[in-house]
Amino acid sequence: MSNEIVAKRYAVALFQIAKDKHVLEMFEEELRLVQSIFVSSNELHTFLGQPSISKEEKKQFLSNVFSTVSQPILNTLYILIDNHRETLVPEIVDTYVALANEERNVADAIVYSTRSLSEDEKLSIAEVFAKKTGKDAIRVQNVVDEDLLGGIKVRIGNRIYDGSLQGKLARIQRELMKNR
Repeated sequence: MSNEIVAKRYAVALFQIAKDKHVLEMFEEELRLVQSIFVSSNELHTFLGQPSISKEEKKQFLSNVFSTVSQPILNTLYILIDNHRETLVPEIVDTYVALANEERNVADAIVYSTRSLSEDEKLSIAEVFAKKTGKDAIRVQNVVDEDLLGGIKVRIGNRIYDGSLQGKLARIQRELMKNR
């Protein structure tokens, strides 16, 4: 069975628990914390990858590291340890976030710009793209891309809205080449 399918099963189970308990937001915050630690900590990967360390010791270690997360999430981590699937944590979190966003009719957007955007600019972009995509809200994450000459690029899911100067120049070039 592929890792994607397995990760989705864990994410759906967590999503159902969160939905039943009305804690979608809380689980998402906790899962993002768990994901950031799993992605950034080489020591954690080294420790969890040691075959000489028992599953119980690994669970105790996770219990200490993630003492602030709710019990269902901790239990999921324990099950992942039991099944040797702790490497699926990032995929599980991404799938959970997608399910939670769909439930709330929210989308995450990455906005590439030449400089950091102000909160007002982020809100304005969120409003415009919420209407464009039919979502109730857009959560904007700003990424400064100094390679852009000007304007912005917005990525929502697998769609890219290119309002950058390079994008406009490329469109003009394609149009000129087409009309040759």
